[in-house]
Amino acid sequence: MKLYWGKHTCAIGIHVLLEEVGQPFTLEEVDVLGQENRREPFRAINAKMKVPVLVRPDGSKLTEYGAIASWLALTYPDKGLIPAAVEDRVRAQEIMDYAVGTLHGQAFGRVFMPTKFEPKDLLHKAGLGQSSTKAEGLAMVKDGFAILDQQLEGRPYAGGQAFSIADSALFYCERWAPETGVALPPNVAAHCDRMKARPSVKRALEVYGETP
Repeated sequence: MKLYWGKHTCAIGIHVLLEEVGQPFTLEEVDVLGQENRREPFRAINAKMKVPVLVRPDGSKLTEYGAIASWLALTYPDKGLIPAAVEDRVRAQEIMDYAVGTLHGQAFGRVFMPTKFEPKDLLHKAGLGQSSTKAEGLAMVKDGFAILDQQLEGRPYAGGQAFSIADSALFYCERWAPETGVALPPNVAAHCDRMKARPSVKRALEVYGETP
């Protein structure tokens, strides 16, 4: 398998899952900050122009965080990356969907890429700007983590007592928090610390030049 990844992206969560799976894989870095993802040859690899992209053993490519994470879990069921109990499974899915779609896509998106969320026509753009968009994003980040803090009450992991694919998604969002100045609430902070203690996370962070 081969993972296309970029610094400061959600791809680190997929990297963690690959480490958890324990199958051979290679890495190819894409300079997302330098917009390499928007140029050839990467555009030919993924027309969506984003990472992560996972090249599977048969040579086919898979995109989108949830799809890649689910494929890894379903392909290697012995790793237990999807909770067995129905309630634990849906709670884990609930947290993963919220982390990827809302906390990442909407909240952190406004903080890191405010121009994508600003009005494009002059009439609606009057009086608005990056500062207000980022402020809105920061408020959403804070509120989002507060919601997740409640959902993690009494649960060491997103799906209950055991690590699952949902925890990788929550972790990559937690990893961005220090850059925003938003403090993680207690249950989320404990989850982040628990994740950083996992060997899979430590190995992934080494590639990113970070320490737990």
